[in-house]
Amino acid sequence: MPGRRAAVLLQRFSREFLGVSEVPITDRVEFGLPGHGRVNDFDGFYVRELPRLIALARGLCGSALAEDVAQEAMLAAYRRWRDVGDLERPDLWVRRTCANLAVSQFRRRLIELRTVAHLRAQGPAPSPLTSPTEEFWHAVRSLPHRQANAAALRFIYDLPIADIAVTLDCTEGTVKQHLSRARQALIRTLGEPEEES
Repeated sequence: MPGRRAAVLLQRFSREFLGVSEVPITDRVEFGLPGHGRVNDFDGFYVRELPRLIALARGLCGSALAEDVAQEAMLAAYRRWRDVGDLERPDLWVRRTCANLAVSQFRRRLIELRTVAHLRAQGPAPSPLTSPTEEFWHAVRSLPHRQANAAALRFIYDLPIADIAVTLDCTEGTVKQHLSRARQALIRTLGEPEEES
């Protein structure tokens, strides 16, 4: 029975990962082999090979990064196409590159996760916000994206308009407009601020 289960899993794997490619099996076998001519056309190579690279990357580093890794491998091939296109099997070169990139991405992600976990363990736990403060920040988060960014930079860092403009890569007039609209929206949501005596 274990052999039958393995066969079913392999069949499912083939449909899910290898089924990405629409290239007929005969083309898969013959592409790039000696005697079939060198591949000089990068566009054709890209169309034929990219689906298989995505499947390879998906298997090695997961779906979230697969397309980026495959595209990065193709970009490396494109940059060196004068040499890679003259290889007997350029498909093997780009697959090796893709596999190396996928493994590197996977390792990098593991290191990032370990580092974040380590830093969280060392840092103090954030203190809970009071109810009015939480209500205020909830209202800020509900603002349009640029207004929320401008308001957060102003309230948290007490940044002057010029620094907010540099941070958001916009003009000072735009920052003033965002802050004014954010203030009006917050007043509508939360009510008029109480006057300090």
